[in-house]
Amino acid sequence: MSDAALQRRLEAATALATEAGALALRLRPPPGAPAATWKGTQDWLTEADGAVEAFLSERLAVLFPEDGFQGEETGKGRSGTLRWVVDPIDGTSNYARGSARFCVSLGLIEGRTSLAGVLVAPALGETFAARRGGGATLNGVAIRAAETTQLSRAMVECGWSHRRSNDGFYRIVQGAMGAGAALRAGGSGALGLADVAAGRIDAYLELHINLWDVAAAISILTEAGAEVSPFMEGDGLNSGNPIFAAAPGIAAALREATGFPAS
Repeated sequence: MSDAALQRRLEAATALATEAGALALRLRPPPGAPAATWKGTQDWLTEADGAVEAFLSERLAVLFPEDGFQGEETGKGRSGTLRWVVDPIDGTSNYARGSARFCVSLGLIEGRTSLAGVLVAPALGETFAARRGGGATLNGVAIRAAETTQLSRAMVECGWSHRRSNDGFYRIVQGAMGAGAALRAGGSGALGLADVAAGRIDAYLELHINLWDVAAAISILTEAGAEVSPFMEGDGLNSGNPIFAAAPGIAAALREATGFPAS
């Protein structure tokens, strides 16, 4: 695909994700206990998940009828050489409680290659975007991964997944802390990965995450110069994989300290 064609898709995706984010804001519950349907352990479904995914699917079908579509809630709705992969609300547990830390994630892949990605966090007023060979931006300004070189000065986010044992999570956390890194948890894998791309934190690790959570973020990370694990390998497209994203200067040391991936 030409740079011009890819840029056209990125611009369209950014506009659509912005509209979808506005829709999500209108439907956001007030602060309080989760206003959502319980799908499983710490796994929630809100009214906005379905509405945002349907909006994006319908609009993309009109703009790019030859492209495939896959959503977190509806699965693979259309086939195509190119595939749009959507997480309508990433950070649903935050969103369901009225928190501002959530985003709409819209990624474009071809086979096992990530071509472009957009993350819109409407309550934060932030839009991350990237396309292959075009760099990564936050609200239109270029971003790069941090230049941190010492784990004792690093900030690391460790995402938790109920699909893997808590023991594995504990080993990663203990390894990072033992090397002197500061830890945080934000409740949105996509935004945690985007923060690595922007240099706000130095790494994001999670033992299991799904394609729709990372399809946009991988492009943003790659274009921002972060080191990213080969998520698309194996059965990552269908069943998910671990994800490791880090500033290049600490990546090797963090892998060694955490033994990532520890199952």
